Formats: sequence, structure tokens, C-alpha cells
Amino acid sequence: MDTPNVPKIPNIAPVAFFKEVVSELKKVTWPTRTETIKLTVIVIAISIAVGIFIGGLDALFVQAQKMLLGR
Repeated sequence: MDTPNVPKIPNIAPVAFFKEVVSELKKVTWPTRTETIKLTVIVIAISIAVGIFIGGLDALFVQAQKMLLGR
């Protein structure tokens, strides 16, 4: 009977693992403070816009349901 291809987990000591994590995090290009603020504002604005849109659709469908069912 064939065994499925199960990836093997390498035996890495925890200290070596965290050293590798730190070395990889040093390679990351982090955004500047202004970029982070601008992108956060954009995400919040889009979230609010989508919430208003979905809320509007919900209100519209509730009214349509009331009209169709006569309640």
C-alpha cells in the first residue's frame, strides 16, 4: 500500500528557527509612518463605504419584502 506524500517537517532547534525568522524580518521593506497612515485611512474609508452600501441594499430588500408580502 502506498503512503501519501506527506511533507516532512525539518528538525530545527527553536533557537535556530528564531534566528532565521529575525534574519528574514530584516529583509522586509517596511512602510513609512505616512504610508501606513494613508493606507489605514483608505481601508477605513472603503470599509465604511461598503458598510453603507450593504446597509442600503438591506434596507431596500426589507422594504421590497414588506411590499411583496403585505406586512
